[in-house]
Amino acid sequence: MSKREPVPREGVYDLYWEFAAKRQQAFLRRYAGEDGPWSDDPILQEYKFCNVFRVLDRVSQYMVREVCYSNEPRTPADAIFQITAFRTLSRIETWEELRRRLGHAPTLQNLADGSFEQALTEMKNEGQTLYTGAFILCAADAYGRGLKHLNHVALFIDMFLAHDAASEILAAPSLEAVYQIYHRCPLYGNFMAYQTAIDVNYSDLINFSENDFTVPGLGAIRGIKKLFTDLGDYTPAEVVLWMVERQDQEFKRLGLRFDGLWGHKIQAIDAQGLFCETDKYCRVRLPELASNRTRIKAHFKPISAPGTVFLPPKWGVAVPPSRKK
Repeated sequence: MSKREPVPREGVYDLYWEFAAKRQQAFLRRYAGEDGPWSDDPILQEYKFCNVFRVLDRVSQYMVREVCYSNEPRTPADAIFQITAFRTLSRIETWEELRRRLGHAPTLQNLADGSFEQALTEMKNEGQTLYTGAFILCAADAYGRGLKHLNHVALFIDMFLAHDAASEILAAPSLEAVYQIYHRCPLYGNFMAYQTAIDVNYSDLINFSENDFTVPGLGAIRGIKKLFTDLGDYTPAEVVLWMVERQDQEFKRLGLRFDGLWGHKIQAIDAQGLFCETDKYCRVRLPELASNRTRIKAHFKPISAPGTVFLPPKWGVAVPPSRKK
């Protein structure tokens, strides 16, 4: 017996695909060096939205270029620790300062000898911000150390020195298995465990399809509720994958031009993010669709075109040079 498919909400479901096409076109126009505004949609002109492709966002770009594919000497275990630590902080300035103080990106030796903790503590005592404000991290005092950064240091010691999570990740049979390795650890909720697994999968240390497994965040769940009147027999994660499978036919049905990221199609991590961004878009476009979020906090501030994009080489995507002015 076949599963009952999700039932799209009339007048709302199509906005997911329209938003994706408009937002990606705006990115491509900026990347090509065109003068703004880069969209004729007044909502996109006024408010800030994440890119259609997660890998294009500023912190992810830094992650891929400077952390996943760093040229510094390191072991595979060091690389996994660095990816994990960077995503936990998710603040480029903090990572650059750590590199300056340690002389290189933090390694497991720095974790073991206390220099990683010392550097973070000194930075905090000097009044520096250690974490991004973009994520809500688990704030539990899981290791009894009182301060957030000290609990995260204890978490990393537990993961990488006491239990060798790096070797487990390197030997993991699937993306879901990598997620579960993170998810079982204190301070890792569904969102951060999934995001970090995706970051490790950007590297050349593991290589799984991003469509093998997904975990919709709370924002994505809000978007799913707005776009569908009934999920049928599908879970939210299955709805995300359903969207991935339908992307070509939906863009064609709506007469929307969407060439992906220079041929790279929307993956599950992007599709779940698009639900979150469409939820934000609908707060202005269709305010009658009530939810526990009623406005968009961040306004768009025009800047110059993004620099040259760096994608995981294993994707085999030919990235054209930026025409940044």
